[in-house]
Amino acid sequence: MKIHHTATASQPAGHYAQAVSHQGSLYISGQLPVSPDGRHNIQASFAEQAQVALDNLLAILKAAGGLPADLVKVTVYVVGVKHWPEFDGLYAAALGDHRPARAVVPVPELHHGYLIEIEAVARLA
Repeated sequence: MKIHHTATASQPAGHYAQAVSHQGSLYISGQLPVSPDGRHNIQASFAEQAQVALDNLLAILKAAGGLPADLVKVTVYVVGVKHWPEFDGLYAAALGDHRPARAVVPVPELHHGYLIEIEAVARLA
């Protein structure tokens, strides 16, 4: 296993790695809307929170040598399914024509009161 870390995404706040690769797969830990400088974005709109979390995920993917087209499976936890359409638009803009497998899971709450968390599995060359 190889641990992956980048300063261009939020730093782990607990006992976990930003990502771990093993046998050609990259497992990216759940990304909350915390800016790389450690700024929490709890009061931000859903769209702003989603963009920060997505940017973190893509920064970790890039630092590990991957591209958005390498995403295989993405899991998105959202507080309230009402946010699904707004997230889908941001996600489509970030990934373009690439469509990895995905689950959007409505949850009652997330850590610190955030509205979204995103985790993913990607292939590595």
